[in-house]
Amino acid sequence: MTLARFTLALLAAVSFGSPAWAQADQPGTAHRISADLPAPFTTPSAVNPPRLVARPADAVLAAPPGFTVSEFLDGLTRPRLLTAAPNGDIFVAESAADRVTVVRAPPGVSHAEQHEIFAADLNRPFGIAFYPPGPDPRWVYIANEDSVVRFAYRNGDLHTSGSPETVIRALPNGGNHWTRALAFTADGKHLLVSVGSASNDAEGGMARETDRADILEFDPDGGHKTVYASGLRNASDIGIASDGRTLLAVVNERDGLGDELPPDYLTRVQPGGFYGWPWYYIGAHADPHHPGERPELARSVLTPDLLIQPHSAPLGLVVYEGAQFPAEYKGDVFVALHGSWNRSVRTGYKIVRVRMKDGVPTGEYDDFVTGFLLPNGMVWGRPVGVTVAQDGALIFSDDGSGTLWCVAYTKK
Repeated sequence: MTLARFTLALLAAVSFGSPAWAQADQPGTAHRISADLPAPFTTPSAVNPPRLVARPADAVLAAPPGFTVSEFLDGLTRPRLLTAAPNGDIFVAESAADRVTVVRAPPGVSHAEQHEIFAADLNRPFGIAFYPPGPDPRWVYIANEDSVVRFAYRNGDLHTSGSPETVIRALPNGGNHWTRALAFTADGKHLLVSVGSASNDAEGGMARETDRADILEFDPDGGHKTVYASGLRNASDIGIASDGRTLLAVVNERDGLGDELPPDYLTRVQPGGFYGWPWYYIGAHADPHHPGERPELARSVLTPDLLIQPHSAPLGLVVYEGAQFPAEYKGDVFVALHGSWNRSVRTGYKIVRVRMKDGVPTGEYDDFVTGFLLPNGMVWGRPVGVTVAQDGALIFSDDGSGTLWCVAYTKK
């Protein structure tokens, strides 16, 4: 199916007059999405994009008992991924403004008073990583849509002190997915770069998907490119698990197969692993848009560890290693769900907690911060990036209202 025909099919699936149904969320609600999936097209493929409104005067963000949510910093331009520097500064990708901003606040303060533009004139920056790993980095790496650059850095720098060095000159670009996430292996020997697919479901053919729907591996200087893992439609964020070795990724799966297909997911990423796109999804479930294609791959498809409600759009993740939250949160993963557009009943628009046991997802996740999705189906905020502040508070970005939010545990 061509992209134009695919788009028309989606538009035909739901009328523009459909009510904006919304799913009720509540902190602490547990979710376990079964791998016993329905057949494709069990429900029509809906076009139900979020109806973004200004923050209502009575809007409240809810968190579990003992936690408070407060506005950390407002007035940003569509803040996306966040990364905490070793000294506690928070680096923010303002992708739409082509810049990275540094936010500084003393430990224990719930509202940031200082923010500075660290680097401008970028090209839709998204992923940010410090190198070498550890307390004293010498570089900050920034992923543009089409390249990776780095700036010389010392702890506490609020502005670049020189021109960027281009580390990777030619990342695939164009098409549907422009975000590029970054992570270094704990030993500092490899730079990992996630590159989403150019299309929804390879409707334009695989020739344009070279090095896409992959996590690519490079030396820190950009050399020796290899494919670390493949078949991940859009691994929008990646990070190292609490064991210091395992790579985690959150993945946006394909659209157009119905409300309940396929689930998005968080998974441990195996080196050399293949996760199915575009021929298979969630294990060896054959994609109906690719009948009979690549049957030899069915046995090699890896099944993700944790399934997330379809079309939730997980964009950011962080492993909680702070000391502020109760001990049972240690090693768990927080994920920002940007929210659905391809689902008749809206879902997402929240922060969730992925429960881990011995470094492995248990298969269950809990609502953690909710309230952006209103009962009438309107939306006033959309979470994207998430990180942990030096004092152990959770900071997340909301590109709908241009705000960073702080989640602190205040009941000791």
